[in-house]
Amino acid sequence: MRGLLARRMKFHLLGAFVVSVGSAALYKFGVAEPRKQAYADFYRNYDPMKDFEAMKAAGVLESAPVK
Repeated sequence: MRGLLARRMKFHLLGAFVVSVGSAALYKFGVAEPRKQAYADFYRNYDPMKDFEAMKAAGVLESAPVK
């Protein structure tokens, strides 16, 4: 029984490190990178004036009444 805690601690610390690095990598490549790419694709050809005119025509904006 001597050294049982130390042996188990090494195993669990290594396991916790591997799981945390794996989770971080999965989040980065599974969530963060696709999200950044989606934003980049959206703003690559986004025209704010066209969007403003569409919202204005729909009557969404109170400060810019429809003519």
